[in-house]
Amino acid sequence: MTHDDTARATGPGPADSSDWTTRERTPGTPPRVIVIGAGVAGLATGCYAQMSGARTRLFEKHVLPGGCCTAWSRDGYLFDYCIEWLIGTAPGNDAHQVWAELGALDGKSVTNFELFNKVEDENGRSVTFYNDPDRLEAHLLGISPADAPLIRAFTRDLRRFIDIELYPFLTAPALRTVRERAQTLRTVLPAFRLFWRTAATPMHVFADRFQDPLLRKAFRNIFFQDPGGFPLLPYLFNMAAAHHGNAGFPQGGSLGLARSVEERYRNLGGTITYRARTERILVENDRAIGIELRGGRRYFAEHVVSACDGHTTVYGLLGGRYTGPRIDKLYTDLLHRPGTLFPAVVSAFVGLRGDLDPDEAHSTTHLLAPGDADHLPGALQDSLVVQARSRYAGGFAPPGRSVLHCTYFSDYAHWKDLRTRNRKEYRHRKRQVADFVRDFLERRTPGTADRIEIVEVATPATTHRYTGNLGGSILAWKAFSEADDVTARLVGKDRMRLPGLSGFSMAGQWAGMGGLIRAASTGRFAVQYLCRELGLEFRAWESKGDEPWHPGKLGHLPQLDRWSARESEGS
Repeated sequence: MTHDDTARATGPGPADSSDWTTRERTPGTPPRVIVIGAGVAGLATGCYAQMSGARTRLFEKHVLPGGCCTAWSRDGYLFDYCIEWLIGTAPGNDAHQVWAELGALDGKSVTNFELFNKVEDENGRSVTFYNDPDRLEAHLLGISPADAPLIRAFTRDLRRFIDIELYPFLTAPALRTVRERAQTLRTVLPAFRLFWRTAATPMHVFADRFQDPLLRKAFRNIFFQDPGGFPLLPYLFNMAAAHHGNAGFPQGGSLGLARSVEERYRNLGGTITYRARTERILVENDRAIGIELRGGRRYFAEHVVSACDGHTTVYGLLGGRYTGPRIDKLYTDLLHRPGTLFPAVVSAFVGLRGDLDPDEAHSTTHLLAPGDADHLPGALQDSLVVQARSRYAGGFAPPGRSVLHCTYFSDYAHWKDLRTRNRKEYRHRKRQVADFVRDFLERRTPGTADRIEIVEVATPATTHRYTGNLGGSILAWKAFSEADDVTARLVGKDRMRLPGLSGFSMAGQWAGMGGLIRAASTGRFAVQYLCRELGLEFRAWESKGDEPWHPGKLGHLPQLDRWSARESEGS
């Protein structure tokens, strides 16, 4: 019997429901931990707490796990909303270890692409960002020999990043041992100048030095659209990870990943309650003691972890009673500064008859002609991203069909205002998105419009309604902004706690920045910290699940239930 199997047989299992509805826990039983939200961070928190000997219960307002890491179905199509690339898909690094402990990749194949993204202008000129630095360099030099010094500087840095693997996702900053800190220093110090220089050089400053106007725009859009304010470092880091096959796309996609972690959690003895919206966190003598759901039902625990929207947690569930300099800085200052939140997106999924061109890039950012973006409601940039989702993994379309995912950064306030005051106009704007996408695809590849069977549009207002994420943001705080520094101190100095409140932690993107591996690692960190409080030994081991992945593991998918039943393009 493996370590994992032993835990399943003897570890804490689901407690009688009455044990959660009484203030005091049953004598002789492990401490109880309530987790609010079954997104990736909440599921990870539950898994690690179960492995460490606690009894946990997750409460999720929706009918599916994953939060933004989700998918939904219509007419046999599966619309995969989240993952574009996943850090940690290759073995041999700490990010992969986290996913292995959570069972996220159990039994799954991984698709890796030879390029990160392609950028094409309105005249058909294009730049392909290959993950191989030699191929990338030759390609870029062929486009603009005059920019050779800048091109060689970028690819030289990419080669150096390929030789460095640094994924600090296993131990919470405040708990790292001398040995762990020394290991990090051995990795960082030889490349310190590289890290410092690439972190201090904004991409837009670097890109503006190119003589070729296409390269000036293309480099900004390596991450599909220009996030604004990012330095060179994350571009080089992620392209290097992709070169190693460590930024691939897992079979089953976004909801498949969430379902796998959910399965791991249940096998460890955890319990999830869906359709359970938390209304407030119960506090007694400045200690969190449980939660109250909509409808008044109460559940109690020795520790509460909120893995949902940060603003809702601090000012809604806790009524704004427990704040401090860092929380105030985030939510009363930085929150209202432009560019602090990662942009929201509009998604248009296109289901069409026939296969996709295998010679086309899996992901292309199309730079739109002047005036084109004016026809995209709420657009923040003059570009549209088209991803050939059917090439990422099987199961996203019925036999003989394919799926495209078209996205653009958009203004949340535009969509929220429409949905609040004028539903008819809101639906009209969604149809406007669908019409633009149809027309654009037809202009690019004549005959495409006749093959389209369905266009499904989701807006930033949809994201907010589904997840509760402030501003419909898909990644919470923007990385490399001032918020990044503040959240780092929340994790490292405040230990993911709020001032004056014990028995409580925060996890997720609002506590530890965006990205799925970061979300999962905040669950690991939160449990490491709470184990100190509850007198438990933190434990973690890899899942041994080896059953091949199959689409049936996605479970029942509601047909547009709760996501866009009244927001579909034809409604």
